[in-house]
Amino acid sequence: MRTLAIDIGGTGLKALVIDARGKPLTDRARVETPRPATPAAVLRALQLLVAPLAPFDRISAGFPGVVFHGVVKTAPNLHTAWQNYPLADALAKRLGKPARALNDAGVQGFGVIEGKGLEMVLTLGTGMGCALFYEGTYIPNLELAHHPFRKGKTYEELLGALAQIEPVWNPDRIYLGGGNAKHLKLELPEHVRITSNVAGLLGGIALWDGRGAGRDAPRKGSSRQKGRS
Repeated sequence: MRTLAIDIGGTGLKALVIDARGKPLTDRARVETPRPATPAAVLRALQLLVAPLAPFDRISAGFPGVVFHGVVKTAPNLHTAWQNYPLADALAKRLGKPARALNDAGVQGFGVIEGKGLEMVLTLGTGMGCALFYEGTYIPNLELAHHPFRKGKTYEELLGALAQIEPVWNPDRIYLGGGNAKHLKLELPEHVRITSNVAGLLGGIALWDGRGAGRDAPRKGSSRQKGRS
C-alpha cells in the first residue's frame, strides 16, 4: 500500500509518498500555503502539488489544529472557514482515495518517538504545536500553545516556555520539530532533541497501521475505512 502523506502548515504545504513501512518512495514536494488559507484554496493547491506523486492508495494528512474523526475544529494559523470542516472526507473526494487526518504534531510524533515512557513533541512553525505520547500511545488534541501563560500571552507567543513545561509535564523526552526548530541557538538539555522536519510526513503511516487510532480516527462505518490494510 502506497500512502500519500500530506503536511498542511501555516507557511507551506508538503507531501510525499511512503511505503507500507513508512519509508519514502518519492522526494518531498512543497508549495507555499495560499493566502487567504481557506479550505478551497488549500485543497486546490494540494491537488496540484500531489499530482506528480501518483500513484498512491490512501492519504494521511497532518493539520495544524484540533481534529476529531477527520473533522477540523480549530485552525488558529489558517482561516476561520476551517472550523468544523470535514478535512478527511474532502481530501478523499478530491483525490479519489480514502483519507485520514490528525493533528500535525501528533503525526510528527509518530515519526520520531521511541514508544517508551512519556514523550512530548513541540513543533515550532507558524505557530506552536504540541503532542503527548505515553508508551507510544497518542493523547490527542493537546493545545498547549494556547494556554494562557504570562501577562496575557500564551506559550505560543512566549517560546521561552520550555523551562516552564518541564516541571509541569516531566516528560522523559522532548522532540522539537517544525520549520523554525533549526533556528534555535540555545543549549538544550540531554533529553531534548531537534528532529527532522520530514518526520511530519513519515509519521503519516501511523494513521493506517493502528497506532493512530483514537478520537482522531474515522468512526466505524465511515467510508474512509475502505482500503484499510
